[in-house]
Amino acid sequence: MRAVILQINFFEMNTESHHNIRPARPEDFKQVAPLMVQAMEDLACSFANVDIPTKAYPLFEHFFQLPANQYSFEHTLVYVENDVIMGSITFYDGDLLSTYRAPFLAHIAKEYNVKDLHIEDETIPGEVYIDTVSVSPNYQGKGIGKKLLAAAINQAKNQGKEKIGLLVDFDNPNAKKLYIRLGFKSAGKRQLGNNFYEHLQLHLQED
Repeated sequence: MRAVILQINFFEMNTESHHNIRPARPEDFKQVAPLMVQAMEDLACSFANVDIPTKAYPLFEHFFQLPANQYSFEHTLVYVENDVIMGSITFYDGDLLSTYRAPFLAHIAKEYNVKDLHIEDETIPGEVYIDTVSVSPNYQGKGIGKKLLAAAINQAKNQGKEKIGLLVDFDNPNAKKLYIRLGFKSAGKRQLGNNFYEHLQLHLQED
């Protein structure tokens, strides 16, 4: 029951800051799953035991429509214009990582025979974790990603959270530069699958 209460309280999405941003809905799965896969790239392929990203779409379509997991619509905001979802951001309370991760790992072990991936904890207790943030290639360069990040940061601040974090690929220095400009700082590294990622954190509350 505690997890359900936390989930509902944390994801009462306040999107007044931008009228194009709204909470995701289960029926958005066809548009959001490709964005999630785009954000994860090789890791998504590893999760689905496939060789090209598009083959991983069904896995994330499935979990997006379900509650209480890492990739649920419940934890996602979308940026929409004219009924087209141009970007998405998925974030949740790091205290609940093990709860949200468990059904996903059980599913890929059973349905995709993925059992031996080395997956470290992506986040830590006390941190709001941005799992994926992604903008469709057709709409990049319009500031949509920054607006989604701002919405997530604002939501975390309004809930009194102290930190928000994410992982960035060591091979993506441009993304890291963006987060550093926003005030994120290095907080170690994590291994997910065959890749290592830098863990970045932003402190939200003044000391």
